[in-house]
Amino acid sequence: MPKHVLRNVMTTSTALVSTLALGLTGGTAHASAPLDYVALGDSYSAGSGVLPVDLTNLLCLRSTANYPHVIAARTGARLKDVTCGAAQTKDFTTSQYPGVAPQVNALGADTDLVTLTIGGNDNGTFINAMTACGTAGVLSGGKGSPCKDTYGTSFTDQIDANTYPALKTALQTVRAKAPNARVAVLGYPWITPAEADPSCFVKLPIAAGDVPYVRGIQTHLNAAVERAGAEAGATYVDFSRVSEGHDACKPGGTRWIEPLLFGGSLVPVHPNALGERRMAEHTMSVLGLG
Repeated sequence: MPKHVLRNVMTTSTALVSTLALGLTGGTAHASAPLDYVALGDSYSAGSGVLPVDLTNLLCLRSTANYPHVIAARTGARLKDVTCGAAQTKDFTTSQYPGVAPQVNALGADTDLVTLTIGGNDNGTFINAMTACGTAGVLSGGKGSPCKDTYGTSFTDQIDANTYPALKTALQTVRAKAPNARVAVLGYPWITPAEADPSCFVKLPIAAGDVPYVRGIQTHLNAAVERAGAEAGATYVDFSRVSEGHDACKPGGTRWIEPLLFGGSLVPVHPNALGERRMAEHTMSVLGLG
């Protein structure tokens, strides 16, 4: 082979090897920066009741093993976690506690990813429904549907009249504060099974006829969250399928949500550590992360 041809072949081969090496090692010039990730939301986002507790803000009862921390650890994202137990949609734009800034203050034009759960505390939807139906269940000995008979559509009416518009406004504010971010709004995993489980009454004292009633309230809330998210340009993370069979009536190691009584958490009717991990994993799957 003539020398000038051999020289050209060697030069081309060297350049090709260098290019391949750069691609295989993810050369500095092409390395992607970690995501700037802001976590907003209520106690389901904060992981309230899951150890270890974030000691930087005890008022918010935030866990360092909540789903935002799991997502950040698995994706290498830079996490700013401002989730706070008992948060309502109004706490996105107003201070929830003295010294606790409005949650959207954590957002900016450089935010790449936002996740949140919100809405369950508006109108006291979760706590009022669980308290009312639990009390009615105990008084009825678990028979009938005393909660449904007493409250009818009042919970879902409040969701439509108050929670849904508040959700829409809150999510639009998130979008305005973080215009370049991908926003994921998570639904709430199932608290109750689809039908009454007599063995669960001691842990979740809801009358047999009220179990589907409570489930219907949660279904209605999740639908409002999904609708508001779609109208604000957010991705909805649906847990209706993946959390089936992991409700508060299931045994430890299977359930994602702790029961009202005799559970393993100081904060009942909330996700446990397994639930937070599964919420993180499903969210990453929906978003195509990691």
